[in-house]
Amino acid sequence: MRRHVRSALILLAVGSLALASTLAWQRWTRAPIAEAEQQFYARRFLSVLPPHSYDNQPLSTTVPLPAEQPPHSRIMAAYRADRGTTPVAVVLVSQVQGYAAPIRLTIAINVQGRLIGTQVIDHQESPGLGGRISDPQVNWLAQFANRRLEDRWALKRDQGDFDQLAGATVTSRAVIEAQQDALRYFDQHRALLLGTLAHD
Repeated sequence: MRRHVRSALILLAVGSLALASTLAWQRWTRAPIAEAEQQFYARRFLSVLPPHSYDNQPLSTTVPLPAEQPPHSRIMAAYRADRGTTPVAVVLVSQVQGYAAPIRLTIAINVQGRLIGTQVIDHQESPGLGGRISDPQVNWLAQFANRRLEDRWALKRDQGDFDQLAGATVTSRAVIEAQQDALRYFDQHRALLLGTLAHD
């Protein structure tokens, strides 16, 4: 009987030590893991901005959004990139309905109202078709860089300026509409988004 009690006590001590070690390890690694996740999140969301074009932490500079939303998409968040005390760009997080599911994008716009770049953050479009919007080898989104609201935001088959992804008309149109919406949203709310008087 004494032997069973001793074995149970040893087992309890080993279990307690293992639990304490696990909790200590989690506490010790929590901060580095959270920091790594934050850096990964920042890299994904800010990859639309040219390196060294800003010196603040844009994701810490959340801009309050007007209640008004664009007609085809939804602006989920806005972040301002500054150099010194001067705003250089706004990054809008946009969501638009694709062929299969909503597509989330980050869209960077400079203070003159030109589109710097667009990055797909999340989508569930069909692989080999609409899913190629995020394929760096296809690089379909590159055609939108440096475009303005005044450009013809439609596919060439719809008398617009842009090529479509082959076999992915719905996805192509959705992403084009989201970018046009973002540029229009920026134009309408420029002063608020930049935190300054509107630029000409």
